[in-house]
Amino acid sequence: MIILIDLDDVLADFEGGFLERWRQRHPSYPCITRDQRTVFGMHKQYPSWCRDPIQELIREPGFFLGLPPIAGGQAAVREMLTHGHRVFFCTAPMPGCPTCATEKFQWVGQNLGPDLVGRIILTGDKTLVRGDILIDDNPAITGALPPVWEHVIFDVPYNRTVADKRRLVRWDDWRSIIGC
Repeated sequence: MIILIDLDDVLADFEGGFLERWRQRHPSYPCITRDQRTVFGMHKQYPSWCRDPIQELIREPGFFLGLPPIAGGQAAVREMLTHGHRVFFCTAPMPGCPTCATEKFQWVGQNLGPDLVGRIILTGDKTLVRGDILIDDNPAITGALPPVWEHVIFDVPYNRTVADKRRLVRWDDWRSIIGC
């Protein structure tokens, strides 16, 4: 089975990394916690005057590389590989962020192992990628083609209204979604 896994907020804690830096850098600005999020794309919940500081923070060198791993993700990926699944990391680059792509490659090398760096698929349109399952936090993935993979939602507060897709609540439960 070919399993495609997103990085941001699926294996790498984008939200947690952002909130930690945001609170340090802008303690008097509004802070939307993970549990308060209701839409994909965090900038959509902040006041418009926060959008430039949000983009500046995310585009800083070291932001993507410094994201903490999500609990259980590393072990789940290794177990999937051990069970013979073909695992690839299907992630989108951030437009206007010159270090995003490089840091995603570095992040995989540091957190999942250098042997897995060659399994990164960097694309702005995930519907162009073939696979059996895509595990992603984005509740509505669209693109140029109908996807050939099943979209399994990686559970976060802003995608909990989606009821017509299977859901992975935590990495310890991956076998119930994918099987061995």
